[in-house]
Amino acid sequence: MIQFGTNPIAWANDDDQSLGADIPTKRILHEAGEVIGFEGIENGHRWPQDDPEALKQLLGSYGLKFISGWHSLNLLAHSVEDEKAAIQPHLDKLKHNGCKVAIVCETSNSVQGSAVPVNDAPVLSAAEMVAFAAKVEEIAQYCADQGIALAYHHHMGTVVETPAEIDAFMAATGPATKLLFDAGHAYFGANGQDPAPILRKYIDRVSHFHAKNVRPAVMAEVRDNGLSFMDGVRGGVFTVPGDDEGGIEFTPLLGILADQGYDGWIVIEAEQDPAVHDPLKYQSLGLKTLKSIANEVGLT
Repeated sequence: MIQFGTNPIAWANDDDQSLGADIPTKRILHEAGEVIGFEGIENGHRWPQDDPEALKQLLGSYGLKFISGWHSLNLLAHSVEDEKAAIQPHLDKLKHNGCKVAIVCETSNSVQGSAVPVNDAPVLSAAEMVAFAAKVEEIAQYCADQGIALAYHHHMGTVVETPAEIDAFMAATGPATKLLFDAGHAYFGANGQDPAPILRKYIDRVSHFHAKNVRPAVMAEVRDNGLSFMDGVRGGVFTVPGDDEGGIEFTPLLGILADQGYDGWIVIEAEQDPAVHDPLKYQSLGLKTLKSIANEVGLT
């Protein structure tokens, strides 16, 4: 059964914690769960990180489930065994909270949180991609053996960013590795091309869906002026479904989910400066839009 969730980075950013620093944690949870009506929320730096039960109780007190959370892989720098040990506490937290997916992304050489232009994202050779993907598959099987699907997040500023890199990664990984499809990162990584073909191609391996929209004008500014990923975030490159400034059509995407019988989470993960774009307004718009489309395409 489809469930709709959000991510706290709309209120309080994880990579630039000055964004939303003035917003109380209680306000985030109250607006997300009790005002807007999301069913769950992903991880954020404001939540308890080392006490799975405290996390469950905190979110539950606002009517929210813990959906999942980002885990940074460092397989290009560390051994598979070291990475298994590193991810285990995260898996324990997910299992305690009834989560079904672990969101992961390779960050050992990522430029997503740095001042490096996003145009200068790291690139793996064909052989390097195959070797990397084999390691991811080992971690994915390790997660699957514990009842958790590894959902790999293709992401700007990382080694799996463009449509070609997604293709190479998915071809080189095995059945245990699932995909977190992020509409915004797919659109950005393809320089504004329709993300629907990517979703359609890999829908049978998609285990998590991020409903992120992109403002094409800001994306072009980031690309043309050699700005960093975080420059783009601070400048408003991302927004929510239903925003007239966004370039992504979500009806075809949710139609693909409906045709596949997708029954996971649809999460609005759309970070922007909350002082400029009020989270309550934008997250409400995003959820209303997604629910309307979901009804239209028969997803609910």
